Parts: sequence; C-alpha cells; structure tokens
Amino acid sequence: MLDCSSKLRYNKVMLSPEEEKYILEQAYVPEHIVNLMVPISKGEPFLAEEYLYFAHDNWLIFVGYPLDKAFSVARCEAVAQQAVDALRPEYLWFIGPEMPPVLSNNCQERQSDWYYKLDLALTHPKPSLLRQAENAAQEARVEITRKFTRQQAALITEFLKREDLPPMIRELYRAMPDYIASSPSSVLLAAYEKKERLTALFVVELSAREFATYVLGCYSRRHYVAHASDLLFREMIELAKEEGKNYINLGLGVNAGIRRFKEKWGGTPSLAYEFCERRYQRGKRAPLLRLLEGKL
Repeated sequence: MLDCSSKLRYNKVMLSPEEEKYILEQAYVPEHIVNLMVPISKGEPFLAEEYLYFAHDNWLIFVGYPLDKAFSVARCEAVAQQAVDALRPEYLWFIGPEMPPVLSNNCQERQSDWYYKLDLALTHPKPSLLRQAENAAQEARVEITRKFTRQQAALITEFLKREDLPPMIRELYRAMPDYIASSPSSVLLAAYEKKERLTALFVVELSAREFATYVLGCYSRRHYVAHASDLLFREMIELAKEEGKNYINLGLGVNAGIRRFKEKWGGTPSLAYEFCERRYQRGKRAPLLRLLEGKL
C-alpha cells in the first residue's frame, strides 16, 4: 500500500498487480473498479490503508468506502486528510457512507443518495414483468458486444438531449467511448428493432469478483420498442449469473424515474452515499464537467 505521508505524483506511482487483484476481490461499490474510474476520471489510482483514491493535476477523488468494509469516521477522515496533505489538491471530491466532520461544514456542493443492489439469489421478478420482457423479445433482438458503434453514440446523444440528468451523470454517458475502449471487462447489451435500428442500450462492468455493475442504460424514442429496457434488464441478470456474480450493483437512485425502474426489478437501497465537493482555494470554481472531460 502507498505511504500517504510523502508527496505523491499521479503519473509516477502505479498500483501493483497484487493491489489491483486485491481491490477487485474486495470491491463493493463501482468506484472501487479501477477499470471504470480511470478512463472516466482521467486520474491515477492510489491505495492507502484500505482506501482507494484518484488524482490528477490539481484534484483528488477520495473513495471513502474501505475495502475491508471496516468503516469508521475517524479513520476515513485521517486517511483522506493524509491524501490531501500529500497531494495538496485545489479540489477534493469525496464519496462515502458518512461525511467526515472536517468536510461536513466545508462542502461547496453536497449530495445524498443510496446505492441500489439486486441480490441474484433472492431475485424473483414478477411474471407480468417477465412477460413484458418476452413481448419485447418478439420485437427486438439483443446483441452482447464490446464494440462501441455510431448507433450507440447517436442513441446516447438522443437520450441526453431529452433527459434532465445531473452534470456528473451526463458526463458519465459522454465518457463511454473512452471507458469501453479501455476496459476489457466492459460489456454492452444492445437491443435492435426489426429494421436493425438501435432501440435500447445497457453498459455493464464485470471485473469485480462479487458483483456486476450496471453502469448506465438508455433507450430511443425515435426507434421505440415497448419494454426494450426490461428486456435488457432480464439479459443483464442472466449475464451476471453466467459470470458467477452474487449481485448486481445498480448504482445510485439519481431520480424518481430511475429509482422506480430499479425497484420494480427487485433493486433495493443497500448502502448510503454521501458526496462532497470541497475547494481549497478561492477563485473561479473548477467545473465538474471539465474534470470529467479530462481537461483539468
């Protein structure tokens, strides 16, 4: 593990193969997955005392979910402060199950949510939901691929134009070409209607030992097929089972519509999520959009 007491440079210290293996064995939130976080954030991963964080130039993303699951506010705060002291970022983005006191009154931006979990052994979708997915299967075929195509890019663009999503979620969608090209464990589930036009898309990450990660999903209104997203959800469950996963991390609730979709398939809020953005220098705010586009 890394010694946070010394000055670290993101481009000079790499995780060892043993550390990468350990992280994937212990991972329980999507932010633990280096294959996912590095191409999206453009940061370098570090590991210190069971905590993973990412840094680049003047910013730091601290993942406050310890890999050993032994969370304590005092320990989390101490390791986070060591990372800040070592790297001296201008901007800190913290996520964790609880906000350390040193941050709670110093957040320029703050968000609370829950990670949703689908336990595969306990999941028994309603017959009506399975019928809807099967009806969609009569109108669309599903392709499992690792190739990011122009149709997929166009669908994401269409989806973002009509949906009101938080800035960080929007940039997650825009980061898909880089992420998919960089992560050999990413999988796309694509549904095509009878004229071979893309109607729905899921992106799934499979590198964590215990779980599959539902990274994102979107659907088309131009080439709409009723319940195509339900069809892809059914296929994602089957894929996760085939890969030997115990559960699917469905990500955050985000908004009421996304929560309802996850809950109707059996997803339940399972782990608290707290987000804080802290700026250590006065002046113009460093926009998250530029961070996630890799321009900081």
